[in-house]
Amino acid sequence: MTSVTPRPGPPPRTPAPQQGPPQQGPQQAPPQQAPPQQAPPQQAPPAPRPVTSAPAPVPLPPPDESPTEMLPAGRHARPRRTRAETLRKVRGHLAFLAVMVVVAVAFGRIGLQHWREGTTELGLALLLAGVLRASLTRTAAGLLAVRSRRVDIVTYVLFGLVMIAVSLTITGGPLAYR
Repeated sequence: MTSVTPRPGPPPRTPAPQQGPPQQGPQQAPPQQAPPQQAPPQQAPPAPRPVTSAPAPVPLPPPDESPTEMLPAGRHARPRRTRAETLRKVRGHLAFLAVMVVVAVAFGRIGLQHWREGTTELGLALLLAGVLRASLTRTAAGLLAVRSRRVDIVTYVLFGLVMIAVSLTITGGPLAYR
């Protein structure tokens, strides 16, 4: 057991000697000093605090389940991916890749001055995104899964239909040459 050292308190107060103004003239006997007043009783020192060597340890949060948490210092941040992990990641983005291919073709058509056909293909790309989101799981849909399944499907299909309707009903305009 460790020993407890009491904290020293303030030193006791002693009354200061009374000094009078310097006296002139014949020397007189020094004035009688009053008997020293008793100092007020000193308060007892506060209870000693226990001496501790270190604060209590703070519990650490559970380790993250990412592989970077388990690696010792000085190693690479991530271990190499296996072929199965790579295939799983690629497979999760295939639906998004299919939609982006249709979008690229549509922008190509728009760039070649076939804006009506290009915008219709953009609407078809959105309809394709809605069908893929409805038929695939959240993991397999990859980047097509933005919100809940119902909200994603309604949004993709609604915007696709509006884009197709607008592209088929606009006549004339600055880009029309037929």
